[in-house]
Amino acid sequence: MTSFDKPTHQPTGPSQEARARHARVPDAQLPDAQPTEDQKAVTQAALFDAFGGIRGTVETMLPGLLFVMIYTINKNVTMSAIAAGAVAVLLVIVRLARKDTVKHAFSGVFGVGVGVAFALFTGTAKGFYLPGMIYGAGLGVAFTLSALVGFPLLGVMLGPVFKENLSWRTRNPGRKKAYTKASLAWGLIFLAKYAILFPLYFWGDETQLGWVLIALKLPPMVLAVYFTWLFLAKAPPPINVLAEWEAEEAAEKERKAAAKAAKAARNP
Repeated sequence: MTSFDKPTHQPTGPSQEARARHARVPDAQLPDAQPTEDQKAVTQAALFDAFGGIRGTVETMLPGLLFVMIYTINKNVTMSAIAAGAVAVLLVIVRLARKDTVKHAFSGVFGVGVGVAFALFTGTAKGFYLPGMIYGAGLGVAFTLSALVGFPLLGVMLGPVFKENLSWRTRNPGRKKAYTKASLAWGLIFLAKYAILFPLYFWGDETQLGWVLIALKLPPMVLAVYFTWLFLAKAPPPINVLAEWEAEEAAEKERKAAAKAAKAARNP
């Protein structure tokens, strides 16, 4: 097993019998492996969780929507920025109080915070939008380039979610191909989105730009996630490197126990 295949966290408590059931899948069999309906459902659930689900999407959109609504009404950049920042912080506090996962909320509040800082510094609504636009366009370039060079960024992001880490790079060519296609889809969708938005940023009205940003927030993301599910659902199943590590650990313990018993038998 290469260093890329090592699990990212330590196992907790499966039985030895369960570990044995997860013995290493021969790599030669992987290209012919066909995904089952259960595997498709697991893929869908993992993607839903990885990208935040409905709640994460709402939390991502709400601060920006509030900024655009307030700015449309009163054209007050400071009030709009402070309201958006306050809502983003409130969403994190609610998640902390409920002891929910906060990774998506923290990511959102960081992005909103940078936008608020830019808006207050520049005194323009476009300052609120600019950091997110630069980040999104950068992601589009990164996804596209990673697919073209054969190291798809989506595989790096989702590998730990599927407990395969980077094993897809050398041991599961079908999944590498799926990750490459999905990363290219993300890149092209993002680049198309910002090919629309940046001309509006430079030559359009601030309010118009805000509403177009809101309108283009969800559909491209949904389309990209759909393509990801489509490609991964048809790909061979992931190699569970955590289960492999557990099985190897169990086998090593059995070997040491057998050696210890043999030594005790020879030296009663």
